[in-house]
Amino acid sequence: MWRSMQTSKESITIIIVDDHPVVIEGLRSLLEKKDRLEIIGCFTTGKETIEFLNSRTADVVLLDISLPDMNGADLCLKIKMLCPATCVLAISNHNERSIIAQMLQNGASGYLLKNSSSKELTRSILHAIDGRLALSSEVQSILMQSEASFRQMPGLTRREKEVLKMVAEGMTTTGIAEKLFISPLTVETHRRNLMQKFEVSNTAALIKTAMELKLI
Repeated sequence: MWRSMQTSKESITIIIVDDHPVVIEGLRSLLEKKDRLEIIGCFTTGKETIEFLNSRTADVVLLDISLPDMNGADLCLKIKMLCPATCVLAISNHNERSIIAQMLQNGASGYLLKNSSSKELTRSILHAIDGRLALSSEVQSILMQSEASFRQMPGLTRREKEVLKMVAEGMTTTGIAEKLFISPLTVETHRRNLMQKFEVSNTAALIKTAMELKLI
């Protein structure tokens, strides 16, 4: 652990949490050169971080996702419960949408990948302090692409999947009803529900979208 001795009133106080000392030293060296940014603590475990924050607050926590004693998302939640005003910025090599989303859901003010530029890092810290969501350009791209896929991937019931497959095979409403032992009216209801879920207006578009998503 490393701590500075004093903090000027106008400084943005920062602690760095990462299980790799070389990463900590790199971030510390980079940020210490910036005006208004002051590193007041560096830690390699979640336990050390919480102990420090029990006695002293920080404006920003730069937090790695993978720590030896605690998951980064869990630590983020603990930090926000302990210090609601502290901004947590995740800095990680993990670029999975689910991990990014979990950090944001647990109160993180932003998410950056470790290949982000020093300019992006500094800007993200200032954005977080200003109350804005701070995402590196690559993370923004990941979320936009994944969100588009998420919107297009509807949750289908087992029966809807059966009807979709048969529609794609060119079967008529009557034929589907006979094969599934349900009424034609029920088949039409499933058709309408499928088109609503896929946000399309006709059968051709329904089949095309389902094929693009590899559902048929």
